[in-house]
Order: sequence, then structure tokens, then C-alpha cells
Amino acid sequence: MASSQDRIIPTDLRNEMSRSYLEYAMSVIVGRALPDARDGLKPVHRRILYAMHELGLTADRPFRKCARVVGEVLGKYHPHGDGSVYDALVRMAQDFSMRLPLINGHGNFGSVDNDPPAAMRYTECRLQAFTGDALLRDIESETVDFTDNFDGSQQEPIVLPARVPQLLLNGASGIAVGMATNIPPHNLGELIDGLVALIRNPEITDNQLMQYIPGPDFPTGGQVLGTSGIREAYTTGRGSITMRGVANIETIEQRGRPEREAIIITELPYQTNKAALIERIAEMVNEKRLEGIADIRDESDRDGMRIVIELKNNAYPRVVLNNLYKQTPLQANFGANMLALVNGEPQLLTLKQFLNVFLDFRIDAISRRTRHELRKAEERDHLLQGLLIALANLDGIIELIRHAADAPTARHELIERYGLSDAQADAILQMQLRRLTALEAEKIRQEHEELQLQIADLRDILARRERVLEIIETEVTQIKTTHATPRRTVIEPDEGEIGDTDLIANEKALILVTEQGYIKRMPIDAFEAQSRATRGKAATRMKEDDGIEHFLTCCDHDSVLFFSDRGVVYCLKAYQIPLGSRTSRGTPMVQMLPIPKDEKITSVVPVSEFSSDEYLVMLTRGGYIKKTELSAFSNIRANGLIAISLEEGDQLRWVRRARVEDSIIIGSRYGMAIHFRTDHEQLRPLGRATRGVRAMKLRDGDELIGMDILPSSVLANLNSSVTADTEAEDVEIEDETEENSELLENNTQGPWVLIVTMGGYGKRVPVTQFKLYNRATKGKIATKFKSRKGFKDQLAALHIVNEDDELMIVTSRGIIIRQAVKAISPQSRSATGVRVQRLDEDDAIAAVALVPPDVSDATETEN
Repeated sequence: MASSQDRIIPTDLRNEMSRSYLEYAMSVIVGRALPDARDGLKPVHRRILYAMHELGLTADRPFRKCARVVGEVLGKYHPHGDGSVYDALVRMAQDFSMRLPLINGHGNFGSVDNDPPAAMRYTECRLQAFTGDALLRDIESETVDFTDNFDGSQQEPIVLPARVPQLLLNGASGIAVGMATNIPPHNLGELIDGLVALIRNPEITDNQLMQYIPGPDFPTGGQVLGTSGIREAYTTGRGSITMRGVANIETIEQRGRPEREAIIITELPYQTNKAALIERIAEMVNEKRLEGIADIRDESDRDGMRIVIELKNNAYPRVVLNNLYKQTPLQANFGANMLALVNGEPQLLTLKQFLNVFLDFRIDAISRRTRHELRKAEERDHLLQGLLIALANLDGIIELIRHAADAPTARHELIERYGLSDAQADAILQMQLRRLTALEAEKIRQEHEELQLQIADLRDILARRERVLEIIETEVTQIKTTHATPRRTVIEPDEGEIGDTDLIANEKALILVTEQGYIKRMPIDAFEAQSRATRGKAATRMKEDDGIEHFLTCCDHDSVLFFSDRGVVYCLKAYQIPLGSRTSRGTPMVQMLPIPKDEKITSVVPVSEFSSDEYLVMLTRGGYIKKTELSAFSNIRANGLIAISLEEGDQLRWVRRARVEDSIIIGSRYGMAIHFRTDHEQLRPLGRATRGVRAMKLRDGDELIGMDILPSSVLANLNSSVTADTEAEDVEIEDETEENSELLENNTQGPWVLIVTMGGYGKRVPVTQFKLYNRATKGKIATKFKSRKGFKDQLAALHIVNEDDELMIVTSRGIIIRQAVKAISPQSRSATGVRVQRLDEDDAIAAVALVPPDVSDATETEN
């Protein structure tokens, strides 16, 4: 008896674990998780289809219970759980999972809502016609190898004789040990066109194949955005393909309710759960993460999918839709990983390699089928040759058979006397007497001749590769004619990723910056237009020692440039500025911009587009001015960018946008104004880190209060002559009284120079009253001031306006009034103006901003 030590084999644990794990991993890879590149099937799918083929469940036969099929598969080929087999069978019958389902299901086979299928005892199935034509035909013709099943009692095919690249047609997904595959489905007609192109031009590239196979074709339809991900997947084997559902914006009517805008979703991305999508949207609406949605319901029926998302009256449909794309599975990425088994080994394949592997397999299958047919034809012809010998020697053979003692003797004598083979002798002995008639004898001769032609043709096929390729092309073309369907997934042109601006409506906004550095954004609609000389509305709640510093209007998609007194520029998108109510204080700017404590924002400029033919004109407190190309500020670092070089003690105060053909009007606190051109002669363009030139000559104690740009279209109506500077401005005004009256009568359309004083008075002065001067002169008097008890009035703002403009005026205490420009009467330079806002005793006008004109909201148009 052997001792216990003889039965124990010492083994290194590390080697044993490594060997066992590798065996397990390869078993999972080859036998369960990865599809074969030839027929595109995993073993369980192949076994199900072959079992159904053996059961005779073809497309023209009655349905059979799925439980019967599952039992057949389990008992003969697949010794695993019935659940895994039934799940695989169900998936091959789902038209939302497979581009061309391989099984025809009868009963409840699940839904796109992820509803489970009915139990296998209730459902029925049979093979689709396509499966019989494209996957199982010729399987009895020795086209593929067979192997023993798990217990050696049956034979099963190693691979099915697929006639089309089924792996690309229906795709595959699976997770093995240390690797995974995820292959998208494609359109049958396009795959066949690509295969034919490869047959005709073996040197074709992956990119050229994309002319025939432009991309995946998902069974649920939808859209694919761009071709870069597809190209990457086809040329490298891996790529991310962006899928998007199909949604349209419609106006819906319901009985007893007003019309509403609604988003109608009719197609979903591949493998998206409809019920989960609706639940996800509802959760995000309840959590206030999705705005503008009033109701959501599923109106899908047997005619198709229809998810209705009703919108609120004030919602922007395109913005809501973009948010749905961004935040929900309505847009998803398909991570293509084109991994499949080639000769039993996992390989990452490109599009051309996929087709080449299939083409080589198909060539081999046709060659094997041809050899099988040739053998059968030769065997039959061999028998016919024996029968023809018998017919030629009929009397002698009959005599021989009659005198033979038994069949073996007759068989032996036939072989000896006539040189026949065993098979031919047996055929003669088994020949019926009716075959001896003249008609039957002629049929034998005719069949022999036909077989001779067939044998010659089959040998020619085996000898010439081009004949095999012709057969492949003919077969796939026939399948395309019979089974191809139109493409369901639309491939859209390259489209950038959805950015933040796509998720936000491009509404008009009001931006307020206080002296102590608080900033907020408010919708302009919060302030309806009021009559002239009314008090206005409170726009912000400020500290007692705070006041309004900057006040501008823009659109939410604009870039907002913040210029500091040190000549540094920072940038934010308008929508990045927190939205605040009229009574909120705002957000400290230091939380949004890296501004040092000793630095102060002195000018804010909104920019919609950084065009190359536009400039930024900068004016400093010391009176220096320069212009720099706007495009120089298109990429501003997070910590800012130097915009202008300043002298010691000087500060950057005003920045405006202008073109070369425009002109500039600059106003001073004492009511003086100068008007000069912005062309290169008066103001040549300079780089960012430069100082500029002198803008205006000021009187003692005076200071600049602002500037504005006069468009070039207006300059054509002005006197183009340049007037010399004069010291006697007051005298000039007296002499121009009659000229002013005539100018006011003739100029009724504008544009105008809007002048607003700190005391709440304003007027519109025709721009024709401001002649063009040379830069660095004193200019002309722009207005006279009304005296107020205890208050010396000064100029607060100067703007170029038109008749249809609206302006917003803010006081130092944060009171805002919005009013139409035409409510302010036109007056001459010598007038004091009319009251534009009623002020409290200790309040004064701080700033004036124009409401931007209507913009074509990009969020309301189709991408």
C-alpha cells in the first residue's frame, strides 16, 4: 500500500495559481465572453442556432416552445444554467438589441423599457429566414469543422458557415478576464458593399472603406455625432462614438389648455433604457437640476416611441434640449473596442482586418463546399459510368447474373469480367428492371454528361481564386437584395461637444459692480420701462458706504472683460456671473477673479466676438489714449493679462470697442467734449504693453468722465474739416444759437450724443454739433448745468444713442430707472436738459448704460 507521502505532489503555490488562473482566463475568453471573428457568435449563441436548425425550426415551420429549445441546448451542447441560455436566445430575438434579429420570437420577449421577457414555458421561437440564408446554409456540406460536445455523445460545429460578416452586422459585447469587447452593429447593405469593394481592391484602406461603411447603424436609430470617433475605431480598433437620441421641438395643443412648446423624443441611443431615462429626467426636475420642464409622459405605443416633455411658458426649448443631452442618457458614448477571436486568440481588429478575416474564412468555406460537391459528383458519375457499361453489355451481364449462385458471386464475376469497382458492381446489382428501358438509359447518359460539365466547373473553381471571389460576391449580393434594410442611424457632421453656452439661453442681462467690489447679474426684464422723471426701482442692497461703480448691459453668452486701474485685464463669461435679485447685494469679485486687494476694476467691456477688424480704445485718468486690436485679448489667462503700460500715478479708467473708421467723443466733468477720428493718423494701433498718446487738453481742476464711440456710418454726415482749437468756447456758443436751432430742426433721426448730469438732468444733442477736432485739444462745451441748493452739478455720462434705444440709469444709492431715449428731448449744446430721474436729496446719478438691441438667440435655433 502506498504511503500518504507518495500521493502528495509538492507544488509551488505561485506556479500552481498562475497556471490555474491562466487556464480559467483562457476558458472564459475562448469559451464564453468573446465572439469568433468568422461568424461573429459566442459559443452559446452558436449552439442555440445549431440546435434550432437540428430541430427543424426554420422560418417556414411552426413556432416551438422556447423551453424545448433551451432543453435541447442544455442536454446536448451547453452544460450551464438554463437562465443564461434563455437570456441569449431572447436577445437574439429582440429587434431593439440586434440590427437583424437571428430568431423570430412569438410572445413577450422584453422591451426597450428593460421589462423582462416572459418565462420560457410561455414564449415560442423559430429561426429567421435571414439566419437560415446567411448563417446555417451549407452546414451539411463539410464547410466547417465539427467537434465533440461536452460528453462526446454529439458533434457540434466549431463555427457556423456565415455568408455575411455577422460580427459587424449585429455587433457584440462581452467582458472576459483582463479584456472586454464592445463592437457596434452595422447596416447589412453597407457591410456587403464594403466587402465587395475589398474583393475588387484588396489594397483598399480603412478610410476608403468608410465611403461604403460610414459608421454604425444602431437598431434603435438615433444619431451619431461626428466621424472622428468612428474613424478612430475603424483604424485603431478603439474609439468613442457619441450617440444621441432624436428629439424635435413641437407646439402641442390640449383640450382646455393653452398651446405649449414640447420636446418630442422619438428615438433613443442604443442600449438606453426608456423607463430609466424618464425617471432620471423627473428626478433632475424635482432636484432643480433641470429647469424649464413642466411635465413629462410616455406616449409610446405599437406604432413607435413618443416621449413628450412639456415646457414651461418662459423656457427656451433649445436650451432645455441641450441640457437633456448634457445631463441625461439622451446622449451617450459608445466605447468601441473591436476585440474578437482570430484562430482562437483575442485580437484587436481594424475595419479592414475584420473584413479580411471574414473573407479568408468565406474563401475557405467555399473551397471546402466545392470539394465536398466535387467528391459527391465524382462518386455519382462513377456509378453512372458503371451503369453505362452495364447498358452496353446488357445481355452478357443478365446472363452472368442469372447463372451466378448468389449475389456475392455475381458481384465478384462482374468486377472480374468488366473491370468494375465494388460500388459500380453493387449499383448494377441494385438496378431496377425499369432502368433498362431506352428512355431510362438516355437519362443515365444525359446525367453523366451533365456531371462531367459540373465536375469540370468545380475543378475550375478550386483552381482559380477569382472564381471563388465571384461566388462570394454573387452570394452576398443576393443576400443584400433579399434582406438588406435602410439605414436607421443618421450620422451627423462633426459637431463640437455641447459647451456651457449651449446650456444657457442668450438673454439680455444687466451687470452691476459696486465700489466695494460686489458683482451680480440680473435679467433686464426685471426692469420694465418707466416714464421720464420718475423715481425708478431699487436695483441692489448696498452697505451705507458703498455705491454703484460699473453698470452695463450685455447678453449671457458674451465674454466680459474686466480692466483694472493697474492696466490688467481679466475675463469671465457673462453667465458665470451669479444671477441675483434686485434686492441682493451680489457676489464679491475676489471670489471670481484673482484681483489683488490694492487693485480696482475701472472698466467692464462685454464682447460677443473677438473679430480681427475691431479695436479696444483705452483712456487713462491722466488723459492718455491708445487703441489695440481686440483679437489680442481673445485668450486671457486666469490670472489676467497686461492691457496697457501706465506712468507712475496714472490709472486705466475707460475702455471701449471701436473700428478704424469710427470716431471718439470724450467728455470731462466740467461739461467739455472733444470729437476726433480713430483712424491710424490720429490714433495708430499699439501693442498691449504700451502707454498711448495724449487725448484731451483739460482745464485746471477738470477730469475726464468717459468716452463713447461714434460709428463710421454717422461720420459721412459730419463736416469732415478739422477745426482748430479755440479758447473762447462761451462766445462760440452765443454765436451758434441760430445754427443750433436749425440743426435741431433738420436732425430728427439721430444719432445723438446723450448727456446726463449728476443732478438728474439729460438731453440729446445732435452729433453734428460736435465737429471733428485734432486729438489733444480742448474741444467744445457740451452742456450747461442747473444749480441745486448745496449741490454743484457736473457731467455724469456721455453716450452715443439712437431714437429707438433704451437706457438704464443708476444712482450712487443703487436706484435704477429704465426709460426710452426718445422720452428725453433733443436740445442744443447750450441747453441744460430735462429731468431724467427724480433724485433723493443726498443722491446723484452714478452711471448710465444702454440696453443692448435684440439678438438672434442662438439657443433658439437648430444646431
